[in-house]
Amino acid sequence: MNAMAKLKPKHFLWEVEGKIAKIRLDRPERKNPLTFDSYAELRDTFRELVYAEDVDAVMFLPNGGNFCSGGDVHDIIGPLVKMDMKQLLAFTRMTGDFVKAMLNCGKPIISAVDGVAVGAGAIIAMASDIRIATPEAKTAFLFTRVGLAGCDMGACAILPRIIGQGRAAELLYTGRTMSAAEGERWGFYNRLVEPAALEADALDMAARIVSGPTFAHGITKTQLNQEWSMGLDQAIEAEAQAQAICMQTGDFERAYKAFVAKETPVFEGD
Repeated sequence: MNAMAKLKPKHFLWEVEGKIAKIRLDRPERKNPLTFDSYAELRDTFRELVYAEDVDAVMFLPNGGNFCSGGDVHDIIGPLVKMDMKQLLAFTRMTGDFVKAMLNCGKPIISAVDGVAVGAGAIIAMASDIRIATPEAKTAFLFTRVGLAGCDMGACAILPRIIGQGRAAELLYTGRTMSAAEGERWGFYNRLVEPAALEADALDMAARIVSGPTFAHGITKTQLNQEWSMGLDQAIEAEAQAQAICMQTGDFERAYKAFVAKETPVFEGD
């Protein structure tokens, strides 16, 4: 198992507060674009989080009033037009691996969105478990605006499950901006809060999750992702097995004893 509180990434900001990791992209003067290096380092970080004992939830936060402006035009898009197919496929697989690492890290992820969350920035929010935004948030899956398909980093698989097929199709075909009000109405955003309260609100949500049975939360995240490709009978059987595993944990017994004693359970994540 790994300790990650003292992680010192080179290409984004990282802080751990009470088993909650906070991530901020760190190029606020350009609305926090991603680069080849930050993509790879984020992918590797989420792969390591599977084994982290000192992190039970992750927050993606804005920096300088913006969330993420997607792939950097100069540092990513410019070089891509000069690559051959083998190099391009290595890049697109790497960006997809970042999303897979988010889905499979075993930790709930909350995105707190302010300002722009476009391109890969919108994907980061999409691949999170919970999304909170400000009324000023602007979200766009703008891949068609640069001559690409809308099917990037899992967008055609994940976005329709969040907001519905027709709405997802509109956003992915046109690349238009989804307003914060639309995002909340369509279920992309769990709620909207004012900018001054955004980080505190997201931190409160993360703290509530971390105070719960964190081993069981990891099981919940796994089932939420894996049951997309299951039939109903298979899903019900998978959940039966998952709950049987959770019933062997100390947290299950702690909850029972607390109930009997008319106390609030204190979960320990085992």
